[in-house]
Amino acid sequence: EVQLVESGGSLVQPGGSLRLSCAASGFTFRNYAMTWVRQAPGKGLEWVSVINSGGSSTSYADSVKGRFTISRDNAKNTLLLQMNSLEPEGTAVDYCAKTPKMIVVVPPEYEYWGQGTQVTVSS
Repeated sequence: EVQLVESGGSLVQPGGSLRLSCAASGFTFRNYAMTWVRQAPGKGLEWVSVINSGGSSTSYADSVKGRFTISRDNAKNTLLLQMNSLEPEGTAVDYCAKTPKMIVVVPPEYEYWGQGTQVTVSS
């Protein structure tokens, strides 16, 4: 059974930073590209970033480019998202999701996702 458990969300002031983590299990993590998606209040799912299976290729939505960094530790089955210079528009539930492919595809498909972690950007 695929399980994805996100953590690291919190209340942060505009301009602040957060690091999200996602613990993956139930599949061969190193064989799949992974993605972060988010859902702001009253809006649909928006992809944020995607990383290939080996961690050598990444892509970002224009809204976060230059501020967010996606990475992965295949030895620990963990996906990470470093978020800097957070903006109030970044208030959302962030989800990590498994894609069906090894490579980066934009926009990414995703077939499983976790329960999400709440990120609130407010002063």
